[in-house]
Amino acid sequence: MGLNGADMSFVIFSAALVMLMVPGLALFYGGMVKSKNVLGTTMHSYAALIIISIQWILIGYSLAFGPDIKGFIGSLDWSFLHNVGFEADGVYSTSIPHLLFAVFQMMFAAITVAVISGSFAERMRFPAFIIFVILWSTFVYDPIAHWVWGSANGNFGWLKNLGVLDFAGGNVVEINSGISGLVAALVIGRRKKTKPEPHHIPMAILGGGLLWFGWFGFNAGSALAANGVAVNAFLTTNTSAAAGAISWAACEWIINKKPTVLGTVTGAVAGLVAITQGAGYVTPTSAIFIGLVGGIASFFAIAFLKVKLGYDDTLDAFGCHGVAGFWGAIATAIFATTKVNPAGADGVLYGNFELLKVHLISALSCALYAAIVTFVILKVIGVFVKIRTDEEEESVGLDVSLHGEEAYANSGLDL
Repeated sequence: MGLNGADMSFVIFSAALVMLMVPGLALFYGGMVKSKNVLGTTMHSYAALIIISIQWILIGYSLAFGPDIKGFIGSLDWSFLHNVGFEADGVYSTSIPHLLFAVFQMMFAAITVAVISGSFAERMRFPAFIIFVILWSTFVYDPIAHWVWGSANGNFGWLKNLGVLDFAGGNVVEINSGISGLVAALVIGRRKKTKPEPHHIPMAILGGGLLWFGWFGFNAGSALAANGVAVNAFLTTNTSAAAGAISWAACEWIINKKPTVLGTVTGAVAGLVAITQGAGYVTPTSAIFIGLVGGIASFFAIAFLKVKLGYDDTLDAFGCHGVAGFWGAIATAIFATTKVNPAGADGVLYGNFELLKVHLISALSCALYAAIVTFVILKVIGVFVKIRTDEEEESVGLDVSLHGEEAYANSGLDL
């Protein structure tokens, strides 16, 4: 099978949709912080895209997807995109150029590290963030991506070889970013004022909508072809998002007596996270249950677990991406069926309990590795540069103290 114009157009558009998730996340996160920190928070998302766009070409893609070294990491044979050309590679895809696959995966790497920034919003210094993006993507994201998806030169990453099903990044993106964000929040420490103070809820809602829109490229695009699996992934994505929004709003309605708009949108994001791993392996009916549980799990993690344990995950990267991501790993192992995707496997619901074992091993190993290496990276960075803003910088706000700008200068908006 040669290159297919329809498949190429579909994946190019999907890559652009995933890129759109970066400004979507910037708006989502930016609207939820204090007005004096909106630019600094937004800068984290854009900086992640900018830095990863270069790192991916130099070494990132080769480490994540290059010729396998003992199932753990890719070699540097494809660094600087050497031997990554205009023909299909025959392993990752047979109908789109190898270079297009690299572009598509680059956007995944960018949005993943941008998600982490929500955990330490309003208190991390920008120079430290730049170093963190480079080191974390190289030593955490790239190896885990290889474990789960790597399959060049006839050898597989060790989790792929074990049989894990991760259609669009439940392990690689969601669990990885959620756990890393939690560790970063704990290492950097709590803010002086931790009560949520979203300064522009309509901005956050717009950002959430763009994330929902971009997620179609994220999940459906992971089919790497304009085919039935992509259609199923599109539908399960939308279904789970809607179910997550419903269950979150219901939880707020029952417990707090009023469903909030921001909460409903956050529930939709939790539903999107929950379906990411299984989007191309489960039925739309299963996606309803996956989204409902994802919204409930994230709600209780954010509304109760976070308060009980006292950690300061500013914008709930762990509560949303980590918790719903773990549920997504389990749910995929339960509901996956070869009737949807013959390239997948049947799950517990169809008599295969082994898949659940594999997915628990995968989720826990990715979480443990991400936690340990993220902790080490932050400690190493702290030896050379100051990570945390000081009390005066935090009081003034990151926009002025770190970037010399005001988002709402002369607007009369109270900082």
